[in-house]
Formats: sequence, structure tokens, C-alpha cells
Amino acid sequence: MNKKTIQDIDVKGKKVIVRVDFNVPVDDQGKITDETRITAALPTISYLREKGAVVILMSHLGRPKGKVNEKYTMAPVAAKLKELIGPDVLYAKDCIGAEPEGMIETMRPGDVLLLENLRFHKEEEENDAAFAQKLAALAEIYVNDAFGTAHRAHASTAGIAQYLPAVAGFLMQSEIGIMGRALEHPERPFVGILGGAKVSDKIGVIQNLITKVNVLIMGGGMANTFLAAQGKEMGKSLVETDKLDLARSLMKQAQEKGVGLLLPEDLVVGEALAADAKHQVVGVGQVPADWMALDIGPASRAAFGKIVRQAKTIIWNGPMGVFEMEAFAKGTEEIVKAVAEAQAVSIVGGGDSVAAVHKTGLEGKITHISTGGGASLEFLEGKELPGVAALQNK
Repeated sequence: MNKKTIQDIDVKGKKVIVRVDFNVPVDDQGKITDETRITAALPTISYLREKGAVVILMSHLGRPKGKVNEKYTMAPVAAKLKELIGPDVLYAKDCIGAEPEGMIETMRPGDVLLLENLRFHKEEEENDAAFAQKLAALAEIYVNDAFGTAHRAHASTAGIAQYLPAVAGFLMQSEIGIMGRALEHPERPFVGILGGAKVSDKIGVIQNLITKVNVLIMGGGMANTFLAAQGKEMGKSLVETDKLDLARSLMKQAQEKGVGLLLPEDLVVGEALAADAKHQVVGVGQVPADWMALDIGPASRAAFGKIVRQAKTIIWNGPMGVFEMEAFAKGTEEIVKAVAEAQAVSIVGGGDSVAAVHKTGLEGKITHISTGGGASLEFLEGKELPGVAALQNK
């Protein structure tokens, strides 16, 4: 982590605008159903307040497509911040213009203001220079603590850094530091675990991890494509037929580099993608013609779990099956348990994997749970993230 952080600058008496990731799920009653992303930003907010900064928070929520849409208002987030920080948190009903400007003028050191949804303005996602300048005009220092949006070159993540001193918050520092160390200086054995539906979503991640890990475990729908590439009969399972040659090429690359690429040896198959579907365990290549693979089987769970428990560094992204349905959840649950029990630096990223960890209640046994979905994947691919590149170097 060669980027400056909030600890490298003097914020006392300064107006500090912080890009946070408060893109949280909100139900029809306007209630936040998971506040993880809000609590993850609290250390940065608390530090800035304690050091005497005027704290201005900005975020997006949902996809309002550049228009004001009350469904995506930041009002529920403001209410939650009042619960977590104190009742004096201010809330502006726009992110630029006279209202926030007027509120900021009256703020004292330690005060907190939350701006309205950035994406109510289409210029945010367009990285419009004039919009970025209007955001920058609200403050004297810019802090990016939104790792989850660091892969987007938007006005609030990249554009604003052209007009203000730009540094990382604690969450950003933690995400980059922990994942960067794991990728560049891992304690070995280093095990990568990839799941989820499609190979096409994670081609870059597979290619990059093959150059770094000792073992790459593959499950979920993406493993089906690799099994089909080996000539296994997969019935009606999700298989990306246009990626079979790529799968063969990746298996060859792993073999040439001496990386163990582990695929399931048995599968839990179902007659349909439904919670009450008939299901059974079969060996790979024995999927009935009208059935589909929906989880890894018991032999695979045991084999994968043994490898994971022996690891010293683990990176996991993507479930082993349709874990939302109880009949097809055991593979993912076993991976959570194995990662939690390993004496290793363990990093879990991706919404489904993180949800699986929370479902089992073992999050306290994981070294780092990443708040970034797409950002985590691009970081694991070895890509430079625009929101990180824009920050000042030490």
C-alpha cells in the first residue's frame, strides 16, 4: 500500500469529503436489512471527527439512472447513522448546490453531514469534470473509503481527486493492504477457491491466480464447464459451451505451472432448480440427462475441506452450489467451516460468499471479509483500480 492515508495528513479544522460505500439493501418499508457497509466506514468517520475535521459523506445507493428517485434516497442511511453516531448527523437533500453549501458553512469540527445519492445526477457515472469540481468545492481534502466502487472511474471516485488532496480511509487501506499482501507475499500453501455460476465472470481471476497459488479449487456452476471440457456428461447443468476450449487451456496452464486445479469428483444433482426438487448424489460424468448439478457432493466436500484446512493463505470468491436452497447448501457450508478452521490468512469476497459466511455465523473466524464485489474481482485479476490510482502516493 504505497498510497497516502488519513494518518498522513493534518485534518484539524479542515472540511473533509469522504467517498463511502453506503449502497446497502433497503426493504419496501425503508428499513436497511444489512448495515455491514455502514459499520465498515465508522472507523474512518470516527478518526476524522476525533481529529477535528468537518466530515462530509457521499455515496450512491442503487441504480437510479441519473434521475431523482425516492426509492433510492439516502434518508434511511441518514437515520441509521443517527443511531450509530448520534442524533446530530446532518442530511442534505442534494449532493451539490446551495443546500449542502449552506449547511457546511455552519458546521463545526466533529460534525457529520450525509449528502443525497450521487447517482441522482447522471454526471456522477459519466465522471463529468464540472460535477467533480462542484463536489470538490464543498471541501479541502478528499478521502476515498469506498473500496466497493474503486473499480469505477466516476466523478466521486476518480474525478474529484484531480481537484483536492486525495488519500485513503482505513477501510480502503485495509482492503488493499490485506489482499495485496496475500497476492504478492503469501504464506504457503496458498489456496484459491472459486465458485459461482460462470467461468466468463472470472476468466481474469483464474488466469492471475494460476500464477500465484499452489492449489486452485473450483466449484459451483463454473466447475461444470471445466468438467464438460474433460468430456464429462453434465445433463442439463449450466455449461458455457463457448468456453470449453478456454477451460482446457486454463487446465493446461495450471498443469504447466505445477498448480493443482481441483474439480469436484461427485455432485449433488436435482431434477429442477427448486428447493423441493428431487435430488441425489452422483459421480462426475453420471449426471442423468434431464438433471442438473447444483452442488458439490460429499466426497468433494471432504477433499476440498482437507486441502483448505492445510492452507496458510486462502482467497475465496463464489459459492460451491445454489446455497440459498437447503438441499444444495452443504458444499458452500463445508467451505465456510474449512476456511474458518484453517490456521491461515483468509480473505472472502463476493456477495454470495460473504452471505454464506454470515449465514453460518463464522465471520469472526475469517481474517478479512471484503466489502467490494466487482472491485475485489478486478483486484484479484491484477488490474489497477481507478479509485485507487487517483490517490496520492506516499
